[in-house]
Amino acid sequence: MRERFMRGNRVKEQERAIGLMGAMEDEIAPLYARMTERCERTLGGITFYEGQLGGKSVVLCCAGVGKAQAAAATQLLASLFHVRAVIFSGIAGNMSGEIGIGDVVISRQVVYHDGEPRMFAETYPHLQEFAADGQLIDAARAACDEVGVQYLVGKIATGDQFVGDSATKAAIAAKCAPDCVEMEGAAVAHIAAKNDIPFVILRAMSDNADEAGFEKMVVRQFDPAAYCATAARISAALIARL
Repeated sequence: MRERFMRGNRVKEQERAIGLMGAMEDEIAPLYARMTERCERTLGGITFYEGQLGGKSVVLCCAGVGKAQAAAATQLLASLFHVRAVIFSGIAGNMSGEIGIGDVVISRQVVYHDGEPRMFAETYPHLQEFAADGQLIDAARAACDEVGVQYLVGKIATGDQFVGDSATKAAIAAKCAPDCVEMEGAAVAHIAAKNDIPFVILRAMSDNADEAGFEKMVVRQFDPAAYCATAARISAALIARL
């Protein structure tokens, strides 16, 4: 039986679970389906699923959309489950000419495209951008190769808005030149860094963060399941390497 934090003693590093996150049910459903020995509990309005995936102990959750919800879920993974790494898997709007729809961005660094990073950096960990863990990046690259998905390792930008028009896309590109844009990654990375937990963000491109993307994702209520499944396959292959 795994020992938890008890009487101030940490569990052994290799016995601690890996935290898996998504913002939407579609993003975590493929991972949930792969898990065995599942049990669940709800904390702070978030349901956490503990179990096994690829022979590793994992804790999976659907954080909800946006920075505040992502930050809250990440802190619970750190404080209550004492995870040894955090992996966020989901979809994003493409901002790069090097990849296309269905391809993947693995985070090298993660930034906020809204807010004021210099003010965020006034408190620990005193960072304006957040670097993903090198070992997790390498495992994600190998996982993409195994799954047969084109990818790049680059910059992910986060803000509390769905980017679906060319003017907003151009403004974000001018501010921080990301490879993709989404709504949770920097908050996950920020809280992981505050807790000294390694992280990586995996994003499958579902649209091009422009008017056509808004029509596809919002107006038509597009089903993102196929793109979520791609990100989840990579997460599962990554975990097997940890």
